[in-house]
Amino acid sequence: MKTRAFAVLLLILFFCSAGGAQEQRLERRKYLDPKTPVSDDPRRVPVKPGPRGPEGTLVLSGGRIFDGTGGPAREGTLVIERNKIAKILAAGSTDWPKDARVIDVTGKTVLPGLIDLHTHLTYPLTAEEFGVAISESDATLRGAEKLRYFLESGITSVRDVGSQGDVTFRLKEWVNQNRISGPRVFPAGAFITAEGGHSTENTPDELIRMMGATRLASGPDDWRLAVREQFHKGADVIKLGSYFSPEEVKAAVTEAHELGLKVTVDAETFYIQRAVEAGADTIEHPLPRSEETIQLMAKKGVAADPTLIPYQIIFEEWGGYFGSTSRRFTFSKDANLEMLKRLRKAGIKCGVGTDLILHWYRYMPGPYIRELKNFVEAGWSVPEALVAATKTNSEILDMDDRLGTLQPGKLADVLVVNGKPDENLDDLAKVELVIRDGYVAVENGHATLPRHTAVPMKGPEKRP
Repeated sequence: MKTRAFAVLLLILFFCSAGGAQEQRLERRKYLDPKTPVSDDPRRVPVKPGPRGPEGTLVLSGGRIFDGTGGPAREGTLVIERNKIAKILAAGSTDWPKDARVIDVTGKTVLPGLIDLHTHLTYPLTAEEFGVAISESDATLRGAEKLRYFLESGITSVRDVGSQGDVTFRLKEWVNQNRISGPRVFPAGAFITAEGGHSTENTPDELIRMMGATRLASGPDDWRLAVREQFHKGADVIKLGSYFSPEEVKAAVTEAHELGLKVTVDAETFYIQRAVEAGADTIEHPLPRSEETIQLMAKKGVAADPTLIPYQIIFEEWGGYFGSTSRRFTFSKDANLEMLKRLRKAGIKCGVGTDLILHWYRYMPGPYIRELKNFVEAGWSVPEALVAATKTNSEILDMDDRLGTLQPGKLADVLVVNGKPDENLDDLAKVELVIRDGYVAVENGHATLPRHTAVPMKGPEKRP
């Protein structure tokens, strides 16, 4: 049993450390009339017309508006109608319906909901949880608990880049239907890699299959098929990982782009070069790469999700990252911070993700705030770090037409903080109110759901 537990721990750790094709990816969308209602995700599937979100108008009156567009905070009032931002009023204006619900947020900061680009919602808390780790029922409950932690930390969207089975696809739907508390979920499905690749090291294939979070692929055709499988399940993004041949990663990226999805890649050293050459949209982690690769990322518009925070936790709590064949390089806090500085210097778009495995989600919101502070240490200003967490993250998500900024017509994902996080990032821990899709999802710092509405029973049939 100890051997199995150790194998589970290796699987968790190795899996989690876990531009150029823009025209190709967007090709399918030119056939959509802008007036056609579509799903609020990168898949853009046509949906039935009609109102979405709660009925009525919600007003956040008298706060400091940090809209995420890059401008300074200003006094104002945010007006929400159903699930969209209707307008931002100047301070003192009361131009809203008489029956609106008005919440006084004077002295508090209103900003776009935060986004986390790198989560794994179904991962077990400890290596000893082997018995429940393979249970999709327990994985679903773990995911639901993690969603609450993220939501209460002010995060209104998460990109899940590898989780068990169909769990994240179901969690996404339940959140969308407002049946459970949580941020929007943008799932990748299974992490696609090769035999012996990242997440498979020292782990029996049988255990990989039982965990259901990794899809082993071999050869270009199989990598293409693996992408199609995730798309079929409902993926909003495709996650690839080294090892792969140039032909394999090219086949996978091309297939994803033709299906209309972005691709993010967990890779290191020359594998990053291969992924960038293949047209990948984002590279995960602060892992080593050549200056040539960094410049190619900049030239092709490939984004980065640096995720310094999980490695800081690993170095501080475990003393180092050991035993991984996909981490055969010098690895340190200083090296990771230097990589982030090099990415910034090259002008590469950088987003914010936490990659919190095991029980680390229970540290929230600390890890997210610390990741923003990593950005500041690397050269971003505090407001610029907040823009990376909102606007830039929405761009990497392929959702910037709907999320990431407080602007009329955008979806109403809104955070209210008791402080000035654009001046002091620690104030992000003072979450007062979270609105997701127009619904008040966190009030007075606690996740909440509206009381259920009873459905009337049918009366007895009348007999002639």
